Amino acid sequence: MLTVAGSDSGGGAGIQADLKTMLALGVHGMSVLTAVTAQNSLGVQGAWELPVAAVRAQYRSVVDDIGVDAVKTGMLASAELVETVAELLAGTDAPVVVDPVGVSKHGDPLLAASALDSVRTRLLPLATVATPNLDEVAQLTGVHVESEADLRRAAAAVLSYGPKWALIKGGHLPGEAVDLLTDGTDELLLRAPRHDNRHTHGTGCTLASAIAAQLAKGRPVPEAVTAAKEYVTGAIAAGFALGSGIGPVDHGWALRPGTGPGTPAA
Repeated sequence: MLTVAGSDSGGGAGIQADLKTMLALGVHGMSVLTAVTAQNSLGVQGAWELPVAAVRAQYRSVVDDIGVDAVKTGMLASAELVETVAELLAGTDAPVVVDPVGVSKHGDPLLAASALDSVRTRLLPLATVATPNLDEVAQLTGVHVESEADLRRAAAAVLSYGPKWALIKGGHLPGEAVDLLTDGTDELLLRAPRHDNRHTHGTGCTLASAIAAQLAKGRPVPEAVTAAKEYVTGAIAAGFALGSGIGPVDHGWALRPGTGPGTPAA
């Protein structure tokens, strides 16, 4: 499985979260770095894009030699990077999970406003599954989700740009953590208890990578998303305090004896 995303020097999100998720779920991880960030539990102190030539060379290097069973995209900060990655994905026969990263957990912008149209018109049409959170839905479509009843309208707006499936993540709503998965015909509401844990850095990256890992194993989209949601819910519950701000989810929780997905409660 291949992740095309930015580096998080704090290890909680981005490429680092993606690779940890792949390892935890039994998939070999490969990476194409699109940006380097100076980042910790308090926020993003700096971000530097990699040249398009470097992104293209990394992608061709691994895909042409090793091959790929699924791709996940994350931070693509500029229109030029979005369009380059879209061009590469269009020539790759593998499911694609697009996490349209716009803002970090701490509120730092990670996508230039000038790149939004490229995400809508070039990247989303290539997605097997698009996984925007509510802020990203608003950024991309103008639809503001205030309650669970608005999720369907948000999904329709995202699907209008062409992804096969949209997963609208309702984690920012009060109450249960409810996500809506739909292809415009079939719908699946995924519910999970909300854990009293503020250490949720990297949740979106981790969920998108978990979905792609399951797709790489050949699972259909509804099964892949359901399994990924279960994994992420466990990672949030086990999230740990790292640094003095918002710590990451615990990517390795399922590797401990007696704690993996599907393990009966004690």
